[in-house]
Amino acid sequence: MTEPLRPRALGTDHERVDGWAKVTGTAPYAAEHRVPARAHLRCVQATIARGRVTEVDARAATALDGVLTVLTPFNAPRLRSGHDAELEVLQSDEVWYRGQPVAAVVAETPEVAGQAADLVRVDYAPRQHDVTLSAGREDLYRPEVVNPAHATDTLTGDPDAVFADAARAVEAGYTTAMNHNNPMEPHTTVALWDEATLTLYDSTQGVHPLRDAVCAMTGLAHDRVRVVASYVGGGFGSKGTAHPHVLLAVLAAWRVPGRAVTFALTRRQMFAFVGYRTPTIQRLRLAADIGGRLAGLSNDVVELTARYKEFAEQTGLPARTMYAAPHRRTTHRLAALDLPVPSWMRAPGECPGMFAPEVAMDELAEACGLDPVELRLRNEPETDPETGKPYSSRNVVACLLEGARRFGWRDRPPVARSTRDGDWWVGTGVACSTYPVLATPGASSATVRHRGHGRYEVSIGAADLGTGSWTVLTQIAADALDVPDAHIELRLGDTDLPEASVAGGSSGTTNWGSAVVAAARGFRAAHGDDPRAGDEFTAATPDDGLRDEFARYAFGAQFAEARVDVVTGEIRVPRLLGVFAVGRVLNPRTARSQLVGGMTMGLSMALHEQSVLDERLGFVVNHDLAEYHIATCADVPSVEAHWITEHDPYLNPMGSKGLGEIGIVGTAAAIANAVHHATGVRVRDLPITNDTVLATTREE
Repeated sequence: MTEPLRPRALGTDHERVDGWAKVTGTAPYAAEHRVPARAHLRCVQATIARGRVTEVDARAATALDGVLTVLTPFNAPRLRSGHDAELEVLQSDEVWYRGQPVAAVVAETPEVAGQAADLVRVDYAPRQHDVTLSAGREDLYRPEVVNPAHATDTLTGDPDAVFADAARAVEAGYTTAMNHNNPMEPHTTVALWDEATLTLYDSTQGVHPLRDAVCAMTGLAHDRVRVVASYVGGGFGSKGTAHPHVLLAVLAAWRVPGRAVTFALTRRQMFAFVGYRTPTIQRLRLAADIGGRLAGLSNDVVELTARYKEFAEQTGLPARTMYAAPHRRTTHRLAALDLPVPSWMRAPGECPGMFAPEVAMDELAEACGLDPVELRLRNEPETDPETGKPYSSRNVVACLLEGARRFGWRDRPPVARSTRDGDWWVGTGVACSTYPVLATPGASSATVRHRGHGRYEVSIGAADLGTGSWTVLTQIAADALDVPDAHIELRLGDTDLPEASVAGGSSGTTNWGSAVVAAARGFRAAHGDDPRAGDEFTAATPDDGLRDEFARYAFGAQFAEARVDVVTGEIRVPRLLGVFAVGRVLNPRTARSQLVGGMTMGLSMALHEQSVLDERLGFVVNHDLAEYHIATCADVPSVEAHWITEHDPYLNPMGSKGLGEIGIVGTAAAIANAVHHATGVRVRDLPITNDTVLATTREE
């Protein structure tokens, strides 16, 4: 059991520490740091989906005044190979996907750099490409593990046999679309090579992991590379790992030493080489008795990866732990295609992997004549179905019941397509959410230093993506040192600070906060309550010894109202409500912001987001925010995020579970179930579009 912090600052609705700097425009994002002799990079992207570069003619580009250099596969500085194929930019003439960087121009101004990039002529030897994902491909293969290191396939019992003999069964295919991250701040790197030291100002979710990647590719020692990310304008996973643009800026900085090379990606370039959520094809089977109690559950997943580098999303994981089915199977199969490599996007695996089971559960409830909430209550496991471990806490039932009460679920008509309000069919839906509690002992460290007069400097190299880390870590430090939060000066986002893990997997507060608490307690043990100015103590995230004893998850219940126009099939979602069990909520203001943001992003996934792939050319055609639609405030008038009081002593000193991902998980399924309740149309493919429901909602 972890010794808890005594609350003082934690649990209060603390204003954002970084709020004033952001609203006044004084918070420096990656492109806004003051640097000497700034130059600008523009890249040239491949116009074929597979083949080779045979020639790069840069003579017209280099003839322009203000052009400093042009990099090509034939003259770029050499990087180390064998570490990460995605980062081997301009290292060969091979073209793996359309949009791949094949040349780069560095110039005095962004205008000249852009003009020069347009003048670079690239000739190719194209080859036949393949970008088509289907479950029937003969070349699907089984990856060794799925992200990050989970078993690819799992099997308990005989789900096929119980399905054949089941009194009630559901078997169907479900698909989720390719989605692209679109954080407000596009990916940006400013690279400066000066006196044998490389400095990177980067929009990254992890300064130390990014430095590790750069050092691995360049052979530079860690003490010769510094990464700074003071403020980050969103990431959603896409900034969690290094991508080619970072190394492109590094190569350019080597070529023009003493110049700070700025590479700010355009919105369209973000659709080309900074990751995306793989589309999924899921075959879901549920087998139950006449009372709706599950006997078998299986989810067989097909998704894509890149031909040159593998990424296998862990889509089958929610099916392994969510419900008490004694016979279970999950599988993952990949198609290696001529596309950029997929990567993390908010709640990778859990988000698409919850869609199929939760829609299937709605179908099973209908087949059993049960209320969808009641069906879920009947299938609560006593222990984790996958591991047999007890849960540190599992309050799905409390979330469902509280959500149903707040949402007014009791008044819901049991029959689909039974409520009409003028020209709108009206329905409601529910789905559950789950997300693991991720902790990595030793991966993060913090330093507490006394500055005199009762004031403390707390340093950790964490990155705040706008999620509230500046604020919550200040509160954690204040309680751990037992001082007012105004006496804490926090330092973040720099590899000159103690090492920190990536801001991903809803793990930041768990890992960084635990390190801060350990450093604060170590400081008090070493220096007492009356320290001298300059006294300090550094500690790492401790191993609580509980990871192997308990299954640790956050849970939630999502409720949605859908309205579907009887004439046009237009779909609106006027109301979303979620209730979550996320341990101790450290700051209600930032917590609600994360949950509401996740739920809104889930609405976006359900109704809008789809990266449309032109298979003839091998690239996404709606590669801007004019045509890649994302949800806005007008798309959901009411979003309510609530949480239950949950005390879990088996987590960390803060008692927290993480909030960044759980809000999106389950939202799309709740909306799909609400659309079915409104119209009687069962939607199994995302996004849900007008034409899907139009035929049956139109008045006859």
